[in-house]
Amino acid sequence: MKDKLWLLFILITVVTWGIWGAFSDLQMGRDGIPETVVYILWALSMVPCAIVALIINKGKLQTDWKSILLGCTVGLLGAGGQLVLFKALAIGPAYIIFPFISMSPVIVITLAAVFLKEKATRWQIAGIVVALAAILLLSIQTGGDEGPVSGWLWIVLAVLVLCAWGIQGFFMKFANNSMDAESIFVWMAISGLVLIPVAWFMQSEPMNAPEFFAGADVTAKSLKCFGIQSLNSIGALTLVYAYRYGKAVIVSPMEGLSPMVTVLLSLIILSVIPTPLQIGGICCAAFAMYALSK
Repeated sequence: MKDKLWLLFILITVVTWGIWGAFSDLQMGRDGIPETVVYILWALSMVPCAIVALIINKGKLQTDWKSILLGCTVGLLGAGGQLVLFKALAIGPAYIIFPFISMSPVIVITLAAVFLKEKATRWQIAGIVVALAAILLLSIQTGGDEGPVSGWLWIVLAVLVLCAWGIQGFFMKFANNSMDAESIFVWMAISGLVLIPVAWFMQSEPMNAPEFFAGADVTAKSLKCFGIQSLNSIGALTLVYAYRYGKAVIVSPMEGLSPMVTVLLSLIILSVIPTPLQIGGICCAAFAMYALSK
């Protein structure tokens, strides 16, 4: 059973992140919550999960310099990548950026194979290849209404996000070799909180954070958003556990399959018909999960 603990934890991540994806975008569009506010509430939602992690670990937190450096590296790469993504989406086309950054597992797989000497079975190799195809298919968006694409800064920012999230996955596995998962997550949460002032400074939405907090129903909207972002934080905690018990070359591509849950929920709850590419992605994801778990 212990050999399959990674599978249990990564499935929790896939489900929670899939539900989060389905309702997070809907909420920002319907309630008009600025991305800066979403980041702030996400960072705050990490705190309860960090407290749970400390309780699980009986209050122990690794505070040596190596642990602090590794934990904050994981946290800053993840949270920093999120902030850069906000900026990239403000100036570049989402239909190109999302499929591009969705390939971050390629970096994780490459680094884990080279530096950690991780190997996969033939079934798992097939699962990795099909999972990457599924991630790409599920991330492709229609861009016909966004007009001509110009400039190059968004390309640089998208590359930064791709590298940040790919390297984060590698360091999450690397840190688990010398740290307990709970300490890694606590330092991730602290890193996310530290970047809140940066998120506030970077805000460039049509309605900024001060205007949102001064608006109507701000408490109800904020609590609802906090609850949805908590799903992301729960998934982040179980992802750290997945990297503790599983190989990075296997966990990383399965981590990227959460859009499958998002598409299925959109179909069931929101009556949104999936595109042929998304249907193909769901089929590929189903096979990939089977192959990766063997």
